[in-house]
Amino acid sequence: MVHKAILKINPNAQFTIIGDDINTCEIKWHNGTAEISKSDIKSKLIIVEQEIIDAEANKITKKASGKAKLKALGLDDEEIKSLGL
Repeated sequence: MVHKAILKINPNAQFTIIGDDINTCEIKWHNGTAEISKSDIKSKLIIVEQEIIDAEANKITKKASGKAKLKALGLDDEEIKSLGL
């Protein structure tokens, strides 16, 4: 997720990350990419994490909505399950 936070700040950033914990990872900046402070990255991490949570919740909501619509069309639970829902 650290890489997503960095790219939210600078979509053109070129970097490598060693480790996946923002507190302990090492970030190497390449090709003249301006260094972004870990505190700025941490701030964006909160946003990235919330976007992931929101996307998952939206996926669950849409799946439930789709199932309800299929039931309204007359499909039973077995038929819906056979569709992979």
